[in-house]
Amino acid sequence: MRLRNIPRAREVIESSKWCIQNPEGLKGHWAEEFGNDRPIFLEIGTGKGRFILELSALHPEINYIGIEKFSSVLLRGVERQDEQELPNLRFIRGEAELITEYFAQDEISGIYLNFSDPWPKKRNAKRRLPSRQFLYRYHQILKDDGTIEFKTDNRDLFDFAVDEVPASVFRILALTYDLHHDPEMNAGNIMTEYEEKFSAKGNLINKYILVKDADKLKQVRGVK
Repeated sequence: MRLRNIPRAREVIESSKWCIQNPEGLKGHWAEEFGNDRPIFLEIGTGKGRFILELSALHPEINYIGIEKFSSVLLRGVERQDEQELPNLRFIRGEAELITEYFAQDEISGIYLNFSDPWPKKRNAKRRLPSRQFLYRYHQILKDDGTIEFKTDNRDLFDFAVDEVPASVFRILALTYDLHHDPEMNAGNIMTEYEEKFSAKGNLINKYILVKDADKLKQVRGVK
């Protein structure tokens, strides 16, 4: 799908105080940017920002950062944040592959992956956000009790994601193949634009929550 170019997008994003222009310079210092030591959660592939804006408004006790690489997509989220001025929300226009350059070890408490690009061709598997390559990146920046929450209506992508977990330091804490009919996992669920669109068509929403596995961490760290 070709993205519509919006000429003013870069200018708006670069002029917004809520969009960080040099995230590498804040690596290890995000608490200073927010002015507190509250937990920091990321949404990688934040799109137009509906999910993270609503989450930030509901949970002022948590800091949030939305990462999106396309200016024309991120534009709407930044404009809404310019209006709402939620003090616990920042945006980064950047690449998911660079998160270990944006954040230090143990700096992040949770990661959200919502309706990520499926990259359907096999040769692009390592570009999928729930791939083992990305799980390794998440491991580097997540606290030991941090979580990863992944939602998608794409069953092939979800099956791939589940199969990737054993190759990582994570384990599955919770899983459902029909989120909206799972009372426990759907409690407090915030729908994204895509989630609303696809579920209205009758598509089932898949979700898992990952945490680090203590035994795997010991092996990685050489602890007996």
